[in-house]
Amino acid sequence: MTGSPLGELSTDPAFDASLAASLDEVETELASAVVSDYPFVTETSRHLVEAGGKRFRPLLTVLASHFGPQPGNSEVIKSAVVVELTHLATLYHDDVMDEAELRRGAPSANSRWNNTVAILTGDFLFARASDILADLGPEAVRIQARTFERLCTGQIRESVGPDDGVDPVKHHLQVLADKTGSLIAAAGRFGTMMAGADEATVEILSRFGEAIGVAFQLADDIVDITSDAEQSGKLPGTDLREGVPTLATLIARGSDDPKDEVLIGYLSGPIPDDRQHAEALTLLRAHPALASAREEARRWADDARRTLEPLPRSDAKEALEALCDYVVNRTG
Repeated sequence: MTGSPLGELSTDPAFDASLAASLDEVETELASAVVSDYPFVTETSRHLVEAGGKRFRPLLTVLASHFGPQPGNSEVIKSAVVVELTHLATLYHDDVMDEAELRRGAPSANSRWNNTVAILTGDFLFARASDILADLGPEAVRIQARTFERLCTGQIRESVGPDDGVDPVKHHLQVLADKTGSLIAAAGRFGTMMAGADEATVEILSRFGEAIGVAFQLADDIVDITSDAEQSGKLPGTDLREGVPTLATLIARGSDDPKDEVLIGYLSGPIPDDRQHAEALTLLRAHPALASAREEARRWADDARRTLEPLPRSDAKEALEALCDYVVNRTG
């Protein structure tokens, strides 16, 4: 796992060891899940799995399971694999839509092969996730179906843009809740449900997942602006170059300060020119909108922390609280 927050969440060595063992199981099953009878499909499916990643969603699934009487059981591990396969599948599709060249520091699947291969590999991973879900029962299938519905709705919302009269920032936050928050909410729900937690606890971890998911994406978009390629694993300012709205760019576009006219001009669409992109990135990094976006990420992380208040003090709760800090303070 590249850049995993695991080592920053707990001060209890025994608890850390338990989490690490569960995540090792997830990694083993994830590697098995992407093997196909057709070697080329195995190669394309392994592409992002082997590139690493934070495994944020499986980590949340495993952590959430510690609020039930059967933490880290085989169904918890399988559901963690499902959420990561689903996440990986969306990355293949996102890279096609964004025409991305890098993903996790490696060439994206669409640039290494082509768009068709990338899209169909994403579909293959969705199919593998569904196959695993079938063994987890109809309620798990229903949760995944509703989550997938929100993922698609969020992507369509983003592609279409806000309706006339709708606040672009409010629209953007709804997109993030659908595109990112919904799957991380499902990770929390799966973990507690598969561990046998009561319904109230399942709901708390689902709400926590959605809030921390929005915070995670807000922070991720900030990292895309502020970091270099070595830190983030992708070209800096990718969203800026492609004209993809983020909270910082939406706030900056709403400025009525004459000094921001050049930046606002750049933010009106994609910026294919390297020199103009570099100038826009420099201006955005110095703009107060970036601090406002960080403040909003912190607000969502604080909301996530507050959802945990009814839960008893435990290593798992302390780890989730630490996760709130990790999400908004990370640099890559």
